Amino acid sequence: MKDITTIGIDLAKNVFQVHAADRFGNKIWSKKVSRNKLKELIINTPASLIGMEACCGSHYWAREFTAMGHEVKLMNPQFVKPYVKNNKNDARDAEAISEAVTRPTMRFVPIKTAEQQNLIALHTMRSQVVSRRTQVSNCLRGLLAEQGIICAQGHAALRRCLMDILAGDLKAFQAIPFWMSDLHAELMSLDDRVKAYDAELKRNSAVSEVAQRLLTIPGVGQVTAGAIEAKIGGANCFKSGRDMAAFLGLVPKQNSSGGKERLGGISKRGDQYLRNLLIHGARAEIRVSLKHNKGESSLYHSWVVKTVNRIGKNKAAVALANKHARIIWAMLKHKRSFNANFAEVFVGKAA
Repeated sequence: MKDITTIGIDLAKNVFQVHAADRFGNKIWSKKVSRNKLKELIINTPASLIGMEACCGSHYWAREFTAMGHEVKLMNPQFVKPYVKNNKNDARDAEAISEAVTRPTMRFVPIKTAEQQNLIALHTMRSQVVSRRTQVSNCLRGLLAEQGIICAQGHAALRRCLMDILAGDLKAFQAIPFWMSDLHAELMSLDDRVKAYDAELKRNSAVSEVAQRLLTIPGVGQVTAGAIEAKIGGANCFKSGRDMAAFLGLVPKQNSSGGKERLGGISKRGDQYLRNLLIHGARAEIRVSLKHNKGESSLYHSWVVKTVNRIGKNKAAVALANKHARIIWAMLKHKRSFNANFAEVFVGKAA
């Protein structure tokens, strides 16, 4: 046991495969352990480097093992896969994890706190409720279209249309069908649930210093600020703003070779939820900047307007989302609030 320096754990629901190796990578033992016995095994093992794949339950176990005095590192499963030899099984997976965690160029996933995971769960549930509300709305629109009733776009327009029907202003039905009353009640309930989740997100943002700083960025609202705080936390997990933009899939795909650069569209890797929030926020900011002619108000808005004129609104939205990702990294790293003329201030100080 005293020769163990590295442990690879293949996580599962009930039975875990554990692979222990010495400092040269030689196997000391490999065994299956039940969930009830895993803590007992690890706590009786000398302080080691423990590697696991970032998956369901990994952050919980990482916090538990860190409290026991071990160094824990989580890895993206796709980065571990190349180290699996021959056919896949639990023992080879654990062996591959123990080898991958020692690689100097390996990229690791930051361990999330219990508070971060609770906030992520809040965003996950809100997304599910919004998705269900969209399903009910589409179902209602389709069923109403069969009756010759076409509602305008948007949730507010659909609600007004339903209220007119239920009030008898639209003489489309002799009697209100059961399905309409049922779907209308469900839609109202889902609206209330979305408002409740938004209120909870707003409450969390109000007591968070990080969220309050992020809210000073144009196009970043309560949901986006809370999601960034939950999923990214500080900026220490990224070396630069570009690394954060790459993590969110907002940089071009590369297929370069022989000294020739070949860049494609954005990679769309990483966290889709955060990427969507940043792009939607960028679209909103572009719309506001153009509507109120903010091009001359600051360096930031001047850049937005020039970019829209040069490449169009859609590409500019992605470019602005990329810019926001880099701004967010800098703000988290240096603990600053947003300054729309930061470049001008920086040049002034340098002069």
